[in-house]
Amino acid sequence: MTQPKLKFSLGEYAARLEKTRRAMETKGVDLLVVSDPSNMAWLTGYDGWSFYVHQAVIVPPQGEPIWFGRGQDANGAKFTTYLKHDNIVGYPDHYVQSTERHPMDYLSAILTERDFGKLTIGVEMDNYWFSAAAFAALQKHLPNARFVDATALVNWQRAVKSETEIGYMRNAARIVEAMHARIFDKIEVGMRKCDLVAEIYDAGTRGVDGIGGDYPAIVPLLPSGVEASAPHLTWDDRPLKKGEGTFFEIAGCYNRYHLPLSRTVFLGKPTQAFLDAEKATLEGMEAGLAVARPGNTCEDIANAFFAVLKKYGIVKDNRTGYPIGLSYPPDWGERTMSLRPGDRTELKPGMTFHFMTGLWLDDMGFETTESILITDSGVECFANVPRRLMVKD
Repeated sequence: MTQPKLKFSLGEYAARLEKTRRAMETKGVDLLVVSDPSNMAWLTGYDGWSFYVHQAVIVPPQGEPIWFGRGQDANGAKFTTYLKHDNIVGYPDHYVQSTERHPMDYLSAILTERDFGKLTIGVEMDNYWFSAAAFAALQKHLPNARFVDATALVNWQRAVKSETEIGYMRNAARIVEAMHARIFDKIEVGMRKCDLVAEIYDAGTRGVDGIGGDYPAIVPLLPSGVEASAPHLTWDDRPLKKGEGTFFEIAGCYNRYHLPLSRTVFLGKPTQAFLDAEKATLEGMEAGLAVARPGNTCEDIANAFFAVLKKYGIVKDNRTGYPIGLSYPPDWGERTMSLRPGDRTELKPGMTFHFMTGLWLDDMGFETTESILITDSGVECFANVPRRLMVKD
C-alpha cells in the first residue's frame, strides 16, 4: 500500500483527538461512535463518498480511533487516514442494505471483542447519517452499555479553525470568486439555466491559479423571478428571462473546506423592489460586520442586521448565518451555533461563518452574502466579489 495522503499534520490530528476526549470526559462519555462524515474526516482524515452506507469512527478511551465501514471502502481509509491497519475494520458486503442484518450488529461484536461493551457510549442521535435502526441494533447487541446522546460533541470542537484550515478556506474563496466571475460573464437572456450550471461546475472544479476545486456539499441554488421567494430550489432547462432576478447561492470548495457566497443578478433594468432590498441588505450587513468581533456574541451580529431590516419594514423570520468549514453532503454548515437572536455563543478568533443575509419575500428573492473570519481584532471577509446587485442588460 502507498503512504496515506494526509491533509493535516499528525500533530494537528493528535490535538483534535485530545480536544475531543476532553469534551467526552466532560459529558461522561467513555467511547464515542462518530457517524457524521465531516467529524470522521476531522478526526482521522478519512475522505470518500461512502456515507450512503453505515460507517463510523470510534473514539475509545485510549489509543487510536477505529475506522469502521463497508469492506470495500477499507482501502480508502488506508489511503486517507493516519490509522494503523489494525484499526481499519470493514464489514462484509452482505450487511449492506440487508433486511436480515445490520452493520451495527457487526460493530457491536467488534466493540465487545475489544472490551468496550460495558462502557458509556456516546452516539450522534440527531444527524443525517445515524438511523433509528442503527441505534436499535447497538442497543440490542450491547445490553450492558449505557448510551448517551453526543450529537454535535465533535462539531463544537471544530468551531475555531487552525491556520491550515483557514488557508484551505482562503483557497476556496479564490475558487468562489472565479465561479461568480464566470456567472456574470456567461449569463444572458435566453440561456438555458442548466447550461449556466454547467459553467458554474466547470469553474468550481477547474479552480484558479493552480488550485483545483472539490465538490461542494450543496448543489448550486439559483431560482429566478417569483420562484426566488423559495430559498432552496435548484435548476431546470428553461431559458433565463429579461426582467427577472436570479440569486446564486454557491460555494467554492477545497480539500472539503467550503466558502459559500451568494450574489444576485438582474437581467435588464432592476425593479424598485430589488433596489430597496439591495439597500437594506447592504446597510444591514455593514451593521452586522461592525459588531462581528471577539467577545461579542452570535446574536449581536443578528440583532444588528435585523435592526436595519426593521427600519426598512422588512421581516426576516429565519437565522442570518451559521458556521462553515469542513463538510459533506447534504449541508455545508457545521450544525452548532447560529447567527440569530438568543444565541449567546461568544465569538472567538478563528471562528468562520456564512453571514447569510438572504431575503425571501412574497414575490422575489435577494441574496448578497459574505463568508467571514473572526480575527483577533475584528472580522475579515474571505472573498472579494463586488458586494452589490449585479445588473446585466
